[in-house]
Parts: sequence; C-alpha cells; structure tokens
Amino acid sequence: MISDKTSSHDLAEELYERGNAFRREQRWAEAMNMYDAALAHDPASPAGPAREMLTEIMNFYCKDYYNP
Repeated sequence: MISDKTSSHDLAEELYERGNAFRREQRWAEAMNMYDAALAHDPASPAGPAREMLTEIMNFYCKDYYNP
C-alpha cells in the first residue's frame, strides 16, 4: 500500500512493479497506466523502457486498440 510518506522515487518503483504485475496478467491498459504514473513521479524510472516494450507488443498483437 502507498503511504503518505513514500518518496517520489519509491512511489515510482511501486507503480513500476504494479505495471509489471499487470503486464504478466496481460492487462495491457492497466500496465500502461501504471508505467505512465511511474514516469510522472520519476522520469528516470525503468518504466520508460518497459512502456516502450509494451507499446511494441500492443502494436504487434493489438492493432485494433489503436485503429477501432
């Protein structure tokens, strides 16, 4: 659980880990949202490369998400 005293870096790390959990469950939108939130708190977060990889996965497997 996120506490009020969590640093921005720690919060970004927690959001990144949540994004990874969603990605493993193939819950792409939730994973993307977590990675975006992590990057908002720490632009140097490993969520950046993870988001790029997820975007590539979605572009390959989920073209209809972008072109309804």
